[in-house]
Amino acid sequence: MIFTDTHTHLYSEEFDQDRNEMIQRAIDAGVSRFFVPSIDSNYTQKMYELEKQFPENIFLMMGLHPTYVKENYLEELAHVETELSKRKFQAIGEIGVDLFWDKTFLKQQQHAFQHQIQLAKKYNLGINIHCRDAFYETFEVLESEKTADLFGIFHCFTGDLAQAEKAISLGMKLGIGGVATFKNGKIDQFLNQIDLKHIVLETDSPYLAPVPYRGKRNESSYVTLVAQKLAEIYNLSIEEIAQITTENSKAVFGI
Repeated sequence: MIFTDTHTHLYSEEFDQDRNEMIQRAIDAGVSRFFVPSIDSNYTQKMYELEKQFPENIFLMMGLHPTYVKENYLEELAHVETELSKRKFQAIGEIGVDLFWDKTFLKQQQHAFQHQIQLAKKYNLGINIHCRDAFYETFEVLESEKTADLFGIFHCFTGDLAQAEKAISLGMKLGIGGVATFKNGKIDQFLNQIDLKHIVLETDSPYLAPVPYRGKRNESSYVTLVAQKLAEIYNLSIEEIAQITTENSKAVFGI
């Protein structure tokens, strides 16, 4: 039984004291595929070191996270382009729009998002979308780039059924994590109306730990708890959830 964590920040400082043990715990639990998103240039080297340490398990994305879009964002985009020209990545991410913390750089965020979608098309890669308090602004960019070669994952999906269907119509799979286990998460109320072929598992660790660890540090081994919740929602075995969602992840990442 192979689980895939399609979104985990393994380089986070929150894992500095026990990173290797945390990764091994996940591998022991059957989580043998970890897809690691980029947030900005400060973490690139740490990502490469992790990949070198666990070459059979860790796969990298490249991109500029929307909350890291600041005055110097063009320099950061140049870094993304440089890295993409040097080596293979499995996706462009995480990219998108985030208006939860600050709306100052909305236009720059949207520009960075669109530019990176175009890079994904250039390199025939999927995208990994971050969207927080910005469904309209995110869909605005996606609609403008809607083509047959647009595909990817709507990471940490927390929208409603209509927004889920819209994301799927734009070539996205839905990244489902700990929020599905929250009493007030709401997505568990309609997920069974979404075909499982559109779903992938994720943790977003160290953030958004599922019940019963809500509020504590998340880690990749907890993706099995998300799978258990989906098994309940879809009335399937956890083995079937693991198999189907891992196959779905291969369709996006190519491996």
